[in-house]
Amino acid sequence: MVGVDDVRRVALALPRTTEHLIRDRVKFRVGRIVYVAFSRDETTMGFGFPKEERAALVAGRPETFFLPGPADMRYQWVECRLDRLDPEEMEELVVDAWRMCVPKKVAREHLGDLA
Repeated sequence: MVGVDDVRRVALALPRTTEHLIRDRVKFRVGRIVYVAFSRDETTMGFGFPKEERAALVAGRPETFFLPGPADMRYQWVECRLDRLDPEEMEELVVDAWRMCVPKKVAREHLGDLA
C-alpha cells in the first residue's frame, strides 16, 4: 500500500515541484499546474494522465483506476485507489504526470534517457 508520504518523497524530488494544501487536500504542482492530488481522506489519488489513454487504463484495472467526476473530465486526469498501488507503480504514475507539466528539457535533464 502507498500513502501520501510515499508520494511526497517521489514528487518533491522532481524539479520545480511544490506541495500545497488546498481546501484540506494535499496537491503537488509545477507552477500553477496540479499533477497529483489526494482526496481529503487520502484514500484516493488523482494524477495527470493522457485523455486518449485513460479509458483503456480504467477498463484494464477498474478495481484500481477510475475516471474523475464529470466536472474534471475535460482535464487530462485519472484517479486511483491508493491501497491498490505498489510503490513502483506509484512512482511511475507520479513521474509520468510530472513529465506532462514540465518542459521536455527539464524532464530530459532530470531523467536522462528515460525522458
